[in-house]
Amino acid sequence: MSKVTWKPGTMLYPVPAVMVSSKYEDKENIITVSWAGTICTNPPMVSISLRPERYSYELIKKSGEFVINVPGKDLAFAADFCGVKSGREVNKFEKLKLQRELSSIVAVPIIKEAPLAIECRVKEIIELGSHHMFIADVVAVNVEEKLIDEKGKLHLDKADLICYNHGQYCVASKPLGKFGFSVEKRKRKKK
Repeated sequence: MSKVTWKPGTMLYPVPAVMVSSKYEDKENIITVSWAGTICTNPPMVSISLRPERYSYELIKKSGEFVINVPGKDLAFAADFCGVKSGREVNKFEKLKLQRELSSIVAVPIIKEAPLAIECRVKEIIELGSHHMFIADVVAVNVEEKLIDEKGKLHLDKADLICYNHGQYCVASKPLGKFGFSVEKRKRKKK
C-alpha cells in the first residue's frame, strides 16, 4: 500500500470525544474535548488540552478541578453543541436540558446523562503552544449502575460510547478481540 507524505499535524484518530464540565464560583460550563487521555495508572492520572482563550480554561485554572463526562451515542448532539458554542454566550446545561448531578469529591457538576464521569484535580498545567495541557489526578469515577454486572465487572462496551474521527462522531465499540487475544491459547475441541 503506497503512502503520500502529508503536512505535519495531529492525525492521531480516532480520539475520545468527552464533555468536560467545569465550575468556578457561580460560573459553570461544558466543553467538548477530543484531546484527552490517560497518562498514568498508579496514581491514576489523565490530561486534557485546551486553548487558553476557551471559556472553560479560566474556570478550570481558577478552581483546579474538572469532570470528564464520557458520553454515549445519545449525547452526540450535545457533545457537538458543547464543542461549537461558547459558555460565554449560553448556559449549556440549560439549553440542552442536561441534568446536573453532584460529584462525590470535587465541586464541579457531573452530567447525569453521561454513563461515565471522571472527577479530576489539576496537578500541573503545561503551556505547549496553541494548547495548554492540564495534568490531573483522578479522585473519583462515577459509573451508571447498569454497566456493572453482579460480579462487579464494568461493561463499558454496553455504554455505546462515542469517539471523534477526523471530523465525524462515531460509536466507539464493535469488539474485534479482547485484550490478549493475539497470544491466547486456543481451546482444543473434544472429539
